[in-house]
This record gives sequence, structure tokens and C-alpha cells, in this order.
Amino acid sequence: MNGADVLCDVLLANDVTVCFANPGTSEMHFVAALDRKPGMRCVLGLFEGVVTGAADGYARMTDRPAATLLHTGPGLANGLANMHNARRAFSPMINIVGDHASYHLPLDAPLTSDIEGLAAPMSNWVRRIAGPEDVQPATEAAVRASLTPPGVTTLVLPADAAWGDAGPASPGKIVLSPPPAVDMDAVRATAAAIRAAPGRVGMIVRGRAARADALKIAGQISTACDVRLLGEVLIARMQRGHGRVAPTRIPYPIDAATALLGDIDVLVLVGGKEPVAFFAYPGKPGRLVRDDCQVLTLAAHGDDLHAALEALRDELGVKPSQQADFATAFPDEAAPGGGLTEDAIALSVARKLPDNSIVCDEAVTSARRFFALSAFAAPHDYMMGTGGSIGGGIPMATGAAIACPDRKVINLEADGSGMYTVQGLWTQARENLDVVTIVFSNRTYAILHGEMKNVGVNAIGENARRMLDLDHPALDWVSLAKGMGVEAARADTCERFDALLDSALSRRGPFLIEAVI
Repeated sequence: MNGADVLCDVLLANDVTVCFANPGTSEMHFVAALDRKPGMRCVLGLFEGVVTGAADGYARMTDRPAATLLHTGPGLANGLANMHNARRAFSPMINIVGDHASYHLPLDAPLTSDIEGLAAPMSNWVRRIAGPEDVQPATEAAVRASLTPPGVTTLVLPADAAWGDAGPASPGKIVLSPPPAVDMDAVRATAAAIRAAPGRVGMIVRGRAARADALKIAGQISTACDVRLLGEVLIARMQRGHGRVAPTRIPYPIDAATALLGDIDVLVLVGGKEPVAFFAYPGKPGRLVRDDCQVLTLAAHGDDLHAALEALRDELGVKPSQQADFATAFPDEAAPGGGLTEDAIALSVARKLPDNSIVCDEAVTSARRFFALSAFAAPHDYMMGTGGSIGGGIPMATGAAIACPDRKVINLEADGSGMYTVQGLWTQARENLDVVTIVFSNRTYAILHGEMKNVGVNAIGENARRMLDLDHPALDWVSLAKGMGVEAARADTCERFDALLDSALSRRGPFLIEAVI
């Protein structure tokens, strides 16, 4: 049995059953091994950013890793941006990066590079396989590292380790250690701080604390103790919709964020970190809370967040029967008509969202209203790119659709961001994935126009405009999608958009709507 076969067997023994891939020559023995393993689903991405972004979306929806297969250092480098997003989302992921045979490295062939150096900033764990005999222990270590706590791991597979005789192997399922016990000192300190500042406490939930069952507990605490429940600026995954507790997302614009948090005296973190400004701006703070705000960590990533919230509820004397504030009916707002707008799209999607669907939001500025409206929509999962690296939306939706083939996936996509990984549409077509992509076609990097104002530039000239706008020539998303094998149509009125959305939601398979705004 060669090393590549052993690697596959270890992955399959530990429920890693999907490999998103863009292989090259160094990985051919691993590709051949995958061909002998019918239990592994292999999904081709035409660009490595699609591969790593799809693995991120898959992991967020399954809570377990997929494998990626990348070709040497340059292939890994092409996938780093969405590895960055996955790392910020705490997504489990196992990247397998092929490399030259160990004895070929000293020759400095054209594709030779420092793979470990490239991988380290975007990985929580990196290891090079020493030889065929090291494949099983190294792969088992990678699986363990991807899950304790969940994060991005990178395993470098030299070609001679893949093709070499690994000897007999007996891979089994790795037994993971349970999460640490709830820190009762942190629970008591948090409860005391909440009692001391009624109405001036905020609680940020993320990770497992943003799932419906944990949100219910957080909502009970919020209602009983006058605690404001918050979500991070960029949300890895949150279960939303009517009948569920709906945290308020901290806004991206720094002035709005500091205004929201300005009167908070105590900020409680459940699974996340203290929120900070995305960038430094002249004359504006980096921290979003006041400097005298007390920041407490109830539980961190890797802890049992559900149990920590239960312990806090008990410490505060809140009964499990306590009612929480749930989102109910939509605001009384007439359906818009005429020319299509960002808000009209957000309202239409929220009202028509299928039950148990998945929303992948990379519309950046254009869909900001959707999150608030989603509290009243049908129950669903909501995800965003978490690291600020654009180009995650189409791949994330692709991975989510593979993870949950029985659920409709809606991708809210900005036109500029979508062009980074437009190749993901081809994978959606090839795999016949049930994804509706809605492209907010404003033909500009709208967020950068806002950032120019944030740094004090209120009027721009031709050179700046040419770097921020996408209108000469205008992108034709209908043609781009059809060229990738995805059916598509364009809407520039509310009525046309509603009709296209109804059609796309009524059938299975990939469909793209270019929403011209």
C-alpha cells in the first residue's frame, strides 16, 4: 500500500468524505488513490480560491473538515485568501499540498517554494510528511488538529511519500478529547458584572453560541437581565428567522459601530473576540467600545459555549422557562415597484426565502438591509466572509450546497467580489448544485467609494474613479454565467426580479440573477 492510499484511508476513517481539488503533477499518485476510493467525493474547482472557499462553506455547515488538494506552493498561494477567511471563521479544513519528491528539492526546479512559509500565516497547524511511513501518523495528527479546536490545517505531501511503500496500515477513527469544563470563575465574574450594570451590558455570540438552541439561552438572559445581544461585524454562521432569537449585527461603518456600542459599560464575549475597527482611520478609534468598557470572556473558541451559557443563566437565576424575545412578523411595508434597488432586493429575498435555506452573503455594501430583515424570514442559516478577503461568496455557496444537498442555497453576491472566483459557477453547474446566485450589479467597488470618504476624501478625480468603477466595459453576468454552464437572466425592475426569483426558487439546480441597480 502506498502513502497516498494510506492518506485517503485515514481521511475516510475519520469521516472526511469530500475532497475539493485542483491537482497537478506532484499530486497524481494521490489522484490515483482517490480514484480507488469510492467513498470519497472529489469536486474539481477551476481555481484554488474556489477549492479553499468551498471547503470553508462545507465545514461551516457540517462542523467537520473536507480535504483540499492543491498543487505545490503556487497552487497553495492561489488558495490563501479563502484559507484566511476560513481561519477567521474557525472552520475545520485539511489542506493537502503536493510537493516535489524530497530528493528533487535540492535541484530548485521551477515550482520549488517554501510551502510551510506560505501556509503558516493562514493555517493553525502545518506539517510536512517525512516519508511513506509518516503518512498515517501525520494525517491522523492533521485530522486531530483540524478539530481541536476547529481550524485550518495544512499537510505537505512530497511526491515520494505518496508513491512510496507505506507498509501495512490500520487507520481507525480518532478519539477526540472533550472540551474543557465550564470555567465557573468566568461565569461568576460575568454574572456579577451583568447585575452591576443593568441595561448597559452587551453580549457578542459567535460559533456554536450563534446556533438556535444556544441563542434561545442567550435570549433568555437578554430578556431577563436587560442585556443587549449582538453578532459580530462578519458572521461565520448564525441561525436566523422567525421564532429564533435575533442578535443585532455590529455594523461595518466605524461611526455606526461606535454609536451602537458607545453606551455599553460591560461587553461579554461568548466564542469570539473584542470587535475592532476594520481599518485605522484618521482621528477615529481602533476599538469600537469605550476604553473604560469592561470586556469579559465567558467562553472562548474551543470551549463548550452552550454549556457556558446554561451555567450563566443558572448563576443569574434565570429559569429555563423564561421567555425570550423572538422575531415574528415582517414590518408593514409595501412591496416596492419600478426600478430595482438594493433595499427592494433585500426585502424580496427575505420575504421569499425558503424554509431551512442557507444564505451566503458577500454583497458587501449592497445587502446591508437584508440581515435585519432576515430576522423575520423563514428559519435559515446565514453566513458571511469572515476575514474581509473578497471572493469567498460563490465558493462558500458551492461548499454549502455540497454539504446540504437537500437545502436551497442563496448567494447574495457583489459584482466586484464575484469576479475573484467566478469559476465557482462552473463547479455548481458540473455538480448540479441547488444554488441561486443574486449578483448586485452596481458596476463599482461601492465599498471603496465609502472608504475614500472615511479617510477624508470627499471628491475623486478620473484616476481614482477608474480604479473604483467597473463600467467601462460593464460586466455581463448573464453571459459569464451561461459560459460557465449556469442558466441566468437579468432584472432591472422590481417586478422582473420578483418573477425571476420565484422561478429560481421553484426548481432545483444553479441559477444566476443579475440584479442591475
